[in-house]
Amino acid sequence: MDVDIWAWVGDTQQQLSEAGNVGLAMALGDLPAQAYEGRYPQLDVMAPAIAQQAEALELPWLEFYARYWHLVGRLGDRAQGAVAVNDAEQLLAFAQREDVRDCPAAPAAIEALAVAWANTDGPGYAAQRLEALGPAIEATSPEHPAFAGLVTQYIAALIDAGRPEEAVTYAESAVERLGVAGREPSWELGAERARGLLRAGRTDDALAALQAAADFKPDDPVAKPYRDGVRRALILATLGRISEAVDALPDLDVVGEHPRVFVEWTQAVAKLADSAQITNTWQLGRVVRQWIDYFGMMGCYRARVELALVAGDLALGRQGVWQARLLAGLAESGTAELRETDDLAERITALRAAADATTEPASPGPVEERVGLFDAADGFNADPEKWVGWLAPLSGKDLEATRRHTTTLGFLGFPAAGADIYWKLLVDTGDIATADAEDVAYLTTLLIEARQDERLEQMAAMLPHAAQHVALARLYSARERWQEALDAAEHAVSAGAGVEARRLLSGAAQQLDHNGRAAEVLAEVLDELADEDVWRMIVMATSAEDWDLVRKGAAKLGMPLKSKEGPIEEEMGLIRLVLPAPDGGQRQVLSIRTGPATARLALPQPRGMDYNAGDLVVFDPQLLEPVPDDPKEQQNFVPPFAAVRILRPGGYTSYFFDGAAPSEEDWAEFTEVMAERGWPMWVYSDENYTINHPSTSEPLPGVFGWVAVPPNVTAAEVDALLDDATERWSHPLAWLDLAREIGVEVERHERIVKEYGL
Repeated sequence: MDVDIWAWVGDTQQQLSEAGNVGLAMALGDLPAQAYEGRYPQLDVMAPAIAQQAEALELPWLEFYARYWHLVGRLGDRAQGAVAVNDAEQLLAFAQREDVRDCPAAPAAIEALAVAWANTDGPGYAAQRLEALGPAIEATSPEHPAFAGLVTQYIAALIDAGRPEEAVTYAESAVERLGVAGREPSWELGAERARGLLRAGRTDDALAALQAAADFKPDDPVAKPYRDGVRRALILATLGRISEAVDALPDLDVVGEHPRVFVEWTQAVAKLADSAQITNTWQLGRVVRQWIDYFGMMGCYRARVELALVAGDLALGRQGVWQARLLAGLAESGTAELRETDDLAERITALRAAADATTEPASPGPVEERVGLFDAADGFNADPEKWVGWLAPLSGKDLEATRRHTTTLGFLGFPAAGADIYWKLLVDTGDIATADAEDVAYLTTLLIEARQDERLEQMAAMLPHAAQHVALARLYSARERWQEALDAAEHAVSAGAGVEARRLLSGAAQQLDHNGRAAEVLAEVLDELADEDVWRMIVMATSAEDWDLVRKGAAKLGMPLKSKEGPIEEEMGLIRLVLPAPDGGQRQVLSIRTGPATARLALPQPRGMDYNAGDLVVFDPQLLEPVPDDPKEQQNFVPPFAAVRILRPGGYTSYFFDGAAPSEEDWAEFTEVMAERGWPMWVYSDENYTINHPSTSEPLPGVFGWVAVPPNVTAAEVDALLDDATERWSHPLAWLDLAREIGVEVERHERIVKEYGL
């Protein structure tokens, strides 16, 4: 992004602040960090909000800025493919608008679309990527900030097109052009050159190129360490330098949050799996299977097929013949999504042949004893992959074996295979109508996990009325189709289904904000509920302000309450409530617990927040942090809980103050005055906050914060009290927003802000 766009960002931040959108203004400059640091919940909230605000303010460059960074967060670390292509195409169309195309960052839209295509099917879209990127590069000088990113994607497209030597030559030319322009190549450009050399079979040169890029400044500094480690490990493993490769390879717990390196990391592990330093376990197989599913959901079709083939090789290294065959089938079906299949058919055939030639692990005992042996196995050390193979001869014939076999298949990431076996045993035979509820539940779970919704609905139609609607309610809840889930669960409860149906009904009703019904359906079987269900009922009854039901729940849990009727308003100590912040993050607010699931916010919040001191909030009574074991730490521990909703706003209004910190005596008097009036006040500055002395420009300790007042207090009263409470201070305090609101001494406060550099 060019400096011009940052100037626009700064101007818009000021405009948003002046319009009262403080949260949006704060978040605006944070979007790149959210994209790079993986703060995706914040990014997914704030980027669209900022884009919408920019559109309303008729600032198309800023709208592009917000949409671009949102897309970067999706295409980069999250490696989204087909699910993001349409958005990338729309961003490019937006960037070509007359009022946007002169934006210095507009070429980045072409880069984003190229990345989306690459994530979807790199080789399949290689020609389109080259066709789109070529003219953009020709129109962009090496001095331009977008140049390095565009050429990096062009190099990647050449590699995917099967032209690695040409990619290397192009990369070297680009580096030279950047040098002439006085600019250094990015780490990403250097790393892509190394990938081209690796693909060309020049592995030693690839390692040297990656090492040469080590000191280049990365476009994504957060990602560089693990991306460099993965590529370095792959190159070293290819060279047979096993020990060095293992040392370079980031741990699974590091890469597990970064989908864009899943394929390369797994490829490196596959090359190292025969060494004593890398353990090829069923846990690894299960994780890689989850990654395959992730790529399927994100429309990363090439990565899905590639990972399935590598996972198949790893499975054979564990003698997982059944798994390799399923993965070969998955890869084969995945090729239908690809625009270019090159040598995939041969690789799939080779995997199947290798599976046929692999000896399966020796069984632990005779076929007829395997169910008992399974049940007797050490649940901690047993290898579920092996048990899938050992139970297979019985599965689909013996019900007990089928239960264990299919649920283990589901656990390992192959629910569709388990569902097929169960289906033949129970549905194709017509036995599903009289099947045990446990078997129906198992099959329902497998079908939901396999995303075979139509098949589940077909099965449900064969079940008795109550069981049919329980199965449908489970499906609709899993897909967040809440009204349908509510209707199905109501049918199930009316038909006499058990507690599970009531849980489903309660959950759907809560999602639809029918809290009274959600609590009532659980209260009807209060004696049958586990404590967790009772707490859920209390939360929903509180939201519905059904205080009698809250008291019944508290009594069931053995929680004493003083009052006998009406709203529960007791002092039960301090807690921390975790609430959403305007930037999409979270904010912890000190609060006073007033009931089993209610608390009143004790601290004033900045303007623009959806909550403030005095608000009564419903919270989830499940602790977000464990109570410390250390007795001393327990004394200072303030338990944190997640806020659910604002039950009753307090109507408080916050006012900002800023200025030089007074003496301890003056500050103590000031806080006492606020406390006497019951006005919550909180200092948000810390000891590092300083302001400028108006005469000497020497730093002075500063203080800023917010004071909140109840609805019966006018702004003029607040101004008068602040004026009276601070008039004897050595340096004045400013409350400019309040002064502007009532039109009193605005110039004086503006002067204070200017003179003290507030």
